[in-house]
Amino acid sequence: MSVRHDWYQSETSVVVSVMIKNAKEKNYSVKIDAETVDVTADGYELHLNLAKHINPDQSSHRVTPSKIEITLKKVTGERWENLQRTEPPKPVAVKQKPNWDKFCKENENSEEAKGEEGLQKLFEKIYGDSSDEVRKAMNKSFSESSGTVLSTNWTEVGATKVGVKPPDGTEFKKWDE
Repeated sequence: MSVRHDWYQSETSVVVSVMIKNAKEKNYSVKIDAETVDVTADGYELHLNLAKHINPDQSSHRVTPSKIEITLKKVTGERWENLQRTEPPKPVAVKQKPNWDKFCKENENSEEAKGEEGLQKLFEKIYGDSSDEVRKAMNKSFSESSGTVLSTNWTEVGATKVGVKPPDGTEFKKWDE
């Protein structure tokens, strides 16, 4: 059976139209999951690997004499470039707070952790083991604050310019002053 499908989107939903005439007579079924949609009808099968996640509990479908219309509720209001994903989905990053006690215990007995060289190696390790977002936050905060702030929080740092914050009891002066 030759069947075509089409789609459009709004801010909150994606609507997929599967052009099957008299679908009720063709024993159709629609299965909607968070990442996929499956439609079958008397030998016709359509499997969609969706470009983004949807909320299957708030999604629905209806049948008209000329088509099956499937309304998929978006999880976020972002615009979809494609109906189907072109590459495997990226794993969702779970933010975890660093366990500083564990980190300190692992590093306090090391010979490297002495003086200026140890501090440099510590920052290299933090930077090297971090995500791109944390690295971006560290670079931006350090450069905009003239080396007086080092933040790993991109949400905070990315929103505004990072000001100079010298340590207590010191005064910041520009090189040419």
